[in-house]
Amino acid sequence: VQLVESGGGLAEAGGSLTLSCAASGSILSINVMEWYRQAPGKQRELVASITSKGNSNYADSVKGRFTISGDNAKNTVTLRLNSLRPEDTAVYYCNADLYEGNHWANRIRQNYWGQGTQVTVSS
Repeated sequence: VQLVESGGGLAEAGGSLTLSCAASGSILSINVMEWYRQAPGKQRELVASITSKGNSNYADSVKGRFTISGDNAKNTVTLRLNSLRPEDTAVYYCNADLYEGNHWANRIRQNYWGQGTQVTVSS
C-alpha cells in the first residue's frame, strides 16, 4: 500500500491551497484517513480526520478554515486550506488506517504514512 500526496506549495497569507492524498495497493477498506503536519522544531500534530462514514474532526487551530473530504470509491482524501496563516507552514502528511489483503478473510489492519508535502505561507 502506498499513500501519495500532492498539492503543496507556496501561498500568501489569506490564500488557499488544496492537498490531495491517494491510497493504492491491496486495500480492502479504509477506516479513517487523516492529515497531520509538522513544522520545524515542533511535534507532528493532527490537523483533520475523516472516517469512511464521512465523520470529520479538526484541530481547533484550523476549524472554520480547513475542510477535509474523502472519496471511498477512489481511496482518496482532500484537504482544502483556506485563510492560510504563516503559522500553517509545515510539512503535511497523509495517514491511513486500513485493512489490506487479497480477501476479507485474510485482512490485516495497517497504518500507513505518505511522504509529506510542503506548505509554505508567506506573510
